[in-house]
Amino acid sequence: MSIADNLRRVRERIAAAADSCGRTVDEIMLVGVTKYVGVAEAGELISAGCPDLGESRPQELWAKSGELASASGDSHTHLPPRWHLIGHLQRNKIRRTLPLVALIHSVDSLRLLAAIDADARAIAEIGDNISSPVRLLLEVNTSGESAKQGLAPDEVEPLLVAATTYPSVAICGLMTMAALDGGPEVAVRNFAMLRDLRDRLRPLAPKCVRLDELSMGMSGDFEIAIREGATIVRVGSALWE
Repeated sequence: MSIADNLRRVRERIAAAADSCGRTVDEIMLVGVTKYVGVAEAGELISAGCPDLGESRPQELWAKSGELASASGDSHTHLPPRWHLIGHLQRNKIRRTLPLVALIHSVDSLRLLAAIDADARAIAEIGDNISSPVRLLLEVNTSGESAKQGLAPDEVEPLLVAATTYPSVAICGLMTMAALDGGPEVAVRNFAMLRDLRDRLRPLAPKCVRLDELSMGMSGDFEIAIREGATIVRVGSALWE
């Protein structure tokens, strides 16, 4: 199967999952995760109609965004990519990352939130191009697995309150990953927990916070995530294999 065929099949699965729970496909953004492929494959995915690309490592995002930008005259890149950082962001990599990303999915501490705000202000002050405020999601560890990063559910509300102190960032929603083990039943619980947390916190959040987005679901469980309210799904292997 070609990348375009895989993309078509994934979109059909997204549409079917949305229809099964009374939602529309327009409510769900597909982020194509390019973690295990090169620039050529990423370009093919853009050409096939998926401009939202996700990378786990900032260094890979820097490299691929640069190569795609330099190939802007290529037929594969007629749509400008929108980059999503879906993995951990270290503070020493913030400044180089911010001008490149449309959305950061993985903010997991007040310290990181404050550092993103500070670097966003510094970049704006020197006149560099940056989307302001920086759009981001808070990563929540709904599975309770020690190997996973993310805030504990009861740590989310204090960060929402603190957001009023950081005008250069915009919290747009929450992100999670299902447990590695446990199958669909556990995934349902993990995703439902994030949705329920969002619904509980929405009326309590400051006016500067909009909890519109739920980023959850990957190649093995994105249909479950959609049925539990995902607005963004992060799909990799289903697009490439």
